[in-house]
Amino acid sequence: MDAAQVKIRLFTKEEDESLHVSDAPLYVPVSLKRYGLSEVVNHLLEKDTEAPIPFDFLIDGQLLRTSIDEYLVQNGLSSEAFLNVEYTRAVLPPSFLGSFNNEDWVSSVDVINPQSVAATSSQVPITDAKILSGCYDGIVRTYNASGQVERQFVGHSAPVKAVKWVSSTRVVSAGNDRQVRLWKSGAEPVAVDDDEDAELGKTYAILEGHKAPVVTLDVHQGSNRIISGAYDNTVAVWSTIQSQMAAINVHADEDKYLSSASKKRRKMAVQDATLRRRAPLSVLDGHTQQVEGVAFDARDASVAYSVSQDHTIKTWDLYTGKCVDTKQTGYSLLSVLPLAGPSLLATGSSARHINLSDPRAEEATSKRLVGHTNFVVSLAASPDNANLFSSASHDGTVKVWDVRGEKPLYTITREGADTKPKLFGVAWDPVVGIVSGGSDKKLQINKGTDIAK
Repeated sequence: MDAAQVKIRLFTKEEDESLHVSDAPLYVPVSLKRYGLSEVVNHLLEKDTEAPIPFDFLIDGQLLRTSIDEYLVQNGLSSEAFLNVEYTRAVLPPSFLGSFNNEDWVSSVDVINPQSVAATSSQVPITDAKILSGCYDGIVRTYNASGQVERQFVGHSAPVKAVKWVSSTRVVSAGNDRQVRLWKSGAEPVAVDDDEDAELGKTYAILEGHKAPVVTLDVHQGSNRIISGAYDNTVAVWSTIQSQMAAINVHADEDKYLSSASKKRRKMAVQDATLRRRAPLSVLDGHTQQVEGVAFDARDASVAYSVSQDHTIKTWDLYTGKCVDTKQTGYSLLSVLPLAGPSLLATGSSARHINLSDPRAEEATSKRLVGHTNFVVSLAASPDNANLFSSASHDGTVKVWDVRGEKPLYTITREGADTKPKLFGVAWDPVVGIVSGGSDKKLQINKGTDIAK
């Protein structure tokens, strides 16, 4: 045993009474790292004869990823210091569950499951989790968890860049054809809005207003709102109920922007003369370059965020349509994710790192997470742990992060890949796991990192 020791107090904030040890301080060797401290806690919990529980440790709110001695040196503390050390169940590494092929590059993914639907009484129940994907072939697809395509949505005349579940019976997509499309994906027991004449798998409303490719979407079910961001430097606000938006006529010169193949695809997809075209509720103008990411605030549906290649994070008041805050950074921002638990905003950048910031603070960056080696283009929050989120990058990996640390907890690579494909989208679902897609034309599923039991 190392001669140098430090005095610590072990405590936990978890409600599980079986994880509580005495609050009495104890001395431990400064050479201990996470594994050694985990052995100490298991011994104090008298779990030596059972399967040991892996723990993580936090000092002053930061994950311990070094020895205690290194922590003391880094923070200018002596071995006579008294440390309050919080322990919590460790996160297990994600395991590969499977992958299934797609027809083209997968640009965006989303997941819906029976649990999330059951929590919303207005939605039609579903029996199995479903995966939604948008692809460069212009087609939106839904899959079951076994990888079987259940429905294809044909209508976009260019690559689809963003998809979201609106409800258990509706999806929304956006693409390089400058359109946002609402689709009917499932049967509804009663008519909702006035779309009872829309066929399953068909477009029941085209949302038009952007003048350039639409690359990002977010949906807020409680307020029936959709926001989109586009390369025309704007953010648009829409309703999930098409009758709440003003009708527009088909532009006569719309087809001049399309190739012959695109015109044919549109003609086949838009055969119904009654197909509705709707204008946005509002257009938020303020960015000076392409908008790459949009998101509703995690707590307040009247607030939204957008990030752009103009290096800024903008906060929008959706009631007034005004920008209420702009944070300037030194690099193009490509993705955004509000984290409700720690009240932080995560943004992925072209500089290969992820920034964490407090939306209420003046500074654009409070912490920088480094680990990716290429653009960080998609972010997804953990459904089970408020401090965890995942990121997808053009470096071919998905990384799992804890906001209390500075390095990734785990890195997910593409199973069986000889090269590193670009990844474009990631979603994290409590039932299915972590779903990612990219230029390898595959959807890959890794089991979500549940708290170790």
